[in-house]
Amino acid sequence: MRLSHRPAATAAAALLLAGALAGCSTSGGGSDGGSGGSGRGPGGAVQGAAGKAFVDRFDKPVAKATFDSPMAPGAKVDIAVMGLRVKGRLATLTLQWTPHVTGSANTPTPYRLNGEHGLDASLIDAVNLKRYVVVSDSASRNLQSDDVLTNLPNDQATLTTHTFAAPPENVKSIDVQLGSWPAFRDVPVER
Repeated sequence: MRLSHRPAATAAAALLLAGALAGCSTSGGGSDGGSGGSGRGPGGAVQGAAGKAFVDRFDKPVAKATFDSPMAPGAKVDIAVMGLRVKGRLATLTLQWTPHVTGSANTPTPYRLNGEHGLDASLIDAVNLKRYVVVSDSASRNLQSDDVLTNLPNDQATLTTHTFAAPPENVKSIDVQLGSWPAFRDVPVER
C-alpha cells in the first residue's frame, strides 16, 4: 500500500511554523524582546530543550530608522532591525516597531503604517544578485507576522518576524526592504 507524503509534509510545515513563532513576542515586554522572562536564563538567554542556553540578543538593534507614515498627518514609525539569523536553510528577520500616531481612531498595524499596502518584506543580495521573499508553508501561508492583523500599540515597541530562505555562506550582509520605505543597507547575516 502506498502512503501519501502530504500528511508528513503538512506536519513538517506545521512544526516549522510553530518553531518560528515560538520565540516571537507580539508586544514589547523587556528590553530583550521577551514577554516577562518565561524560559529565560541570565542575560536574556532562552533555555533550550536540553537545558542548554541560547543567547537571545534583542537588546540592541543592528539597524534602525524613523520613517514618515501616511496613516495619519504627522504619523511616524521607528523600525529597528533586531537581527537576521540563519538556522539551517532558513533565515529569520526580527523587527521592532514603535509607531507614533496621533489623530487616528485605528490601532497601528504594519499594513496601516505603510499606507494600507502589504510590507512585501524582502532581502536583497547584492553578492549573488538575488531577492529573497518570505517563504510559505504547504498551506500557502507566509511564515511571517501578519501585516494586517498585528496590532502595534502606539508609542510601544512590538516585535515581528519574517522567515526567508537562507542566503549562501558567502553573503555576510544583505539589504532589507520593507514596504515603501528606503531599504536598510548592509544588515549583518548572523550564522
